[in-house]
Amino acid sequence: MRYRQLFTFLFIAAIAYVALPRVYGQQPQAPPDMTIDAATRNAVIDVLLKELNDSYVFAETAKKMESDIRGRMSAKEYDNVTSAREFASKLTADLQSVSKDKHLRVRYSFEKFPDRKDRREPTADEVEQGRWFNRRVNYGFERVERMNGNIGYIDLRGFNDHEAGAETVAAAMAFLQNTEALIFDLRQNGGGSPAMIQLISSYLFGDKPVHLNDLYWRKQNKTDEFWTKPELAKIKFTNKEIYVLTSNYTFSGAEEFSFNLKNLKRATIIGETTGGGAHPGGTVRLADHFAAFIPIGRAINPISKTNWEGTGVEPDIKVPKEQALKIAYKMALEKSLTAIKDPQVQNGVKGLIAQTQKELEDLKPAKP
Repeated sequence: MRYRQLFTFLFIAAIAYVALPRVYGQQPQAPPDMTIDAATRNAVIDVLLKELNDSYVFAETAKKMESDIRGRMSAKEYDNVTSAREFASKLTADLQSVSKDKHLRVRYSFEKFPDRKDRREPTADEVEQGRWFNRRVNYGFERVERMNGNIGYIDLRGFNDHEAGAETVAAAMAFLQNTEALIFDLRQNGGGSPAMIQLISSYLFGDKPVHLNDLYWRKQNKTDEFWTKPELAKIKFTNKEIYVLTSNYTFSGAEEFSFNLKNLKRATIIGETTGGGAHPGGTVRLADHFAAFIPIGRAINPISKTNWEGTGVEPDIKVPKEQALKIAYKMALEKSLTAIKDPQVQNGVKGLIAQTQKELEDLKPAKP
């Protein structure tokens, strides 16, 4: 359990670093570059390859990556790379060319990475930074809205900190408990904590635990099971239609949420095929100014016995991301009509459907 909690922290921290500028509209400030020599390059590569062989989720793939990198070294591909930023970028591209693993990345930082004896223990500063970030982004909840026609909408940008964020989840669900349907917008969601996915999912099923996902860890040769926890969700959305919006940016934990609900036939997935990252892991220090995010586990869906690594989650209704919300909204309105008895309310909802259909037509490209 302690290891899983630690993994969750590192997973969120890595996602936060990658996704914050793009998701939350801030402009990224590139750190100053740095000149590196052959000794630095060799040291970084040696530690990286050792970590991959020790921990990477697929041992055989780790060996293939080592062979490829050593071959590139023999061919002197790295000899003229003196930019630290360029070196990190090239290593990432070379590793991914073999592994096809979008989680696996080498990162350069102008500021030194902390050197800790036990790499699994975050420093006090890192813990506080993670807490600050999670509060700052409201645990991933960007917007919660009751749309016209009584349709619930949650713009969820991350699955952050299930313990500190539990009250935020409860408040969002309480606000939307009387709506006719619920739309989760994950089009700008780069991932997060499996435990937060578990918590939110607990609101979508009944009083019996439902098996959501498994995570297998190579180094420990163990599997952690994730089930809903009905006792944590005072409100249950068991009788409401659920829609999940995706884009090609939707990644990692956001893909798990979508994949879980799709396999359980609990939601309609609408939008674009997702990014294709199903291997969780943690950040490992390679040198003062270099670190790597190394996937050390893999998701296994209890129903399909597969995951979405490299393929992404295929939507039930595949449309450009710009159209996804209006299509889900229109479907939710149409479904709600069957339970509305009041003619005046029916007419109002029909008007919203017609208006949404027109807006959808306007979004479609003009025929040549």
